[in-house]
Amino acid sequence: MGRLAGVAGPDYPGLPGALAVESTPGADRPTTLLGMQVTVTATPQAGVSLAGDMAALAQAAHLAAGAVQIVAGDPTSWTTPSLTEGVAPEAFAAAAAAAGIRVYLHSPYLINVASDNPRVRQPGRSLLQHTLRLAARIGASGVVVHGGHVTKDADPAMGIANWATTLERLDLCAPLLIENTAGGGRAMARLPEQITRLWEAVGDSGVGFCLDTCHAWAAGIPVADCVAIVGDITGRIDLVHANNSRDAFGSARDRHAGLTAGLIPVAEILSAVAAARVDAIAETPVEGHVEDLALLAAALTSSAA
Repeated sequence: MGRLAGVAGPDYPGLPGALAVESTPGADRPTTLLGMQVTVTATPQAGVSLAGDMAALAQAAHLAAGAVQIVAGDPTSWTTPSLTEGVAPEAFAAAAAAAGIRVYLHSPYLINVASDNPRVRQPGRSLLQHTLRLAARIGASGVVVHGGHVTKDADPAMGIANWATTLERLDLCAPLLIENTAGGGRAMARLPEQITRLWEAVGDSGVGFCLDTCHAWAAGIPVADCVAIVGDITGRIDLVHANNSRDAFGSARDRHAGLTAGLIPVAEILSAVAAARVDAIAETPVEGHVEDLALLAAALTSSAA
């Protein structure tokens, strides 16, 4: 990959508007990309810092991030995902490719294809398909979706079966990555034994896995060992969400913190990133992105040595 540089332009005042790639010697660059998350929603929320999806690419380039994760549309609604500001998906794909930025698309948070409630499961399945189609059009490297859960009185086996049915019916026109979750006794992808049962049912479908360090910590999985634990089950880790946590080990709470601002020893997060040797996305407060990306870059460089 090249070192990314942003060139100020008129379209996004105060942000790099044009994107360029500067080549660097191959021996000096890591084999893995690093990234940041820029949450872009139709309805402004706390933590939203940029004006649109093209601005997300510009900001990623400005911070020398090789990858970016976006949320298309409002992640808390059932609205079909789309890019902001009327940007054509093909134009976005071309801009990302020209800049050398890999893009990940996080699916809406309401999706729960494991649910035993058809009024939740069926629209979620449809929304996930729309998200995959958008991801294909923008050339995304993956779509991240939470593993989901069943209600307290339902057999978790029903959720596993619902996942298998979903993957049979979906057109996997873009890579789909199931993410581990922080809490829930009826979750599909929280604890190692739950991930094992899920992967026995869906592992041959080609679906991938996104490992979130904050979620692993919240579930009671030691972050220092989480790559080995999950990798032994799934045989693959396709993306790492490198996040610290504001809460205690095993808390089942999903509250992210900057890499040096939480309760997880930062060395354990960076060790997980280095061990996974895949793209790492920091879903952390925007004010800490510069520091967080520097730490991730160092971890990825050491893993490539």
